[in-house]
Amino acid sequence: MNLHNRHPRIGIGCLCELFGKTRLAYYKRPEGSFRHEKLRDRRLLEMVNEIRAEAPGIGAYKLFLILRQTFEGRMVGRNRFYDFMHRHHLMLTPERRKHTTNSNHMFRKYRNLAKGLVPSAPCRLWVADITYIDTVEENCYLHLVTDAFTHEIMGWALTSSLCAQDTLQALEQAVANAGSHNLTGLIHHSDRGIQYCSQLYSGRLKELGILISMTEDSNPTDNAIAERVNGIIKQEWLYRMPYPRNLKEARKTIASIISFYNKKRPHMSNGMKTPYQMRKMSLENLELNRTDTIFDPYTKAKTI
Repeated sequence: MNLHNRHPRIGIGCLCELFGKTRLAYYKRPEGSFRHEKLRDRRLLEMVNEIRAEAPGIGAYKLFLILRQTFEGRMVGRNRFYDFMHRHHLMLTPERRKHTTNSNHMFRKYRNLAKGLVPSAPCRLWVADITYIDTVEENCYLHLVTDAFTHEIMGWALTSSLCAQDTLQALEQAVANAGSHNLTGLIHHSDRGIQYCSQLYSGRLKELGILISMTEDSNPTDNAIAERVNGIIKQEWLYRMPYPRNLKEARKTIASIISFYNKKRPHMSNGMKTPYQMRKMSLENLELNRTDTIFDPYTKAKTI
């Protein structure tokens, strides 16, 4: 956009002086360059809207990274892109979210094995959580299992109840998506909700050779990665979309969100790689140079 159009109350001569240019240099600028910028900005706006249609809450920096791959050498710089987003009123405002956890039950609660641990590869530490999803006709609950290393959502289930059987669906999907990966010694970390403490769920974890870990005193910071994934799904998508009509419609919406989250959304903790890219790259590296170590849950190893 023409600098003078952005600051109409400031004279051209004054603007030129600020940048050490003359009025003559300003007017000598080829008219075609203005048309080129206009066409580029129009295309940029179209692509931002296309991506926002899939991910309405994706931030400006992640948009910049995605678009830079598309425009390659023709992409504007980050600061200029931010200016573009501001001019078109496309910068996001933060949204508030709500969540709840019920751990008032008599089932066995397991101690925290994940505190201070940093996974060094996929399928070393999974974090699980359940969050509430609004629909027009009914209440729904999203059960998630996320890999703490790649931040990939490995398994999910959207149901109308909080039964352990529903939560187990997400776990079974995660196990299936892990493929041939050996899950023995994997740590499964969750809050102390009745679903995770139930004999059905904990029994299945033991069958798989998975170690059970839980938060201490319902402290949400003890399961920060799971809480963060919940927040991303809600703040970047659901809070910015109309409520799904019912469970069936909500499942289609969640499936689309998780697909974008896993395969297209860059993640800062992954060096701005997507969770899918991070898992693929990590597994390829493991094949070349295996560094597996035996993890003893009673020794507070910092890396697993």
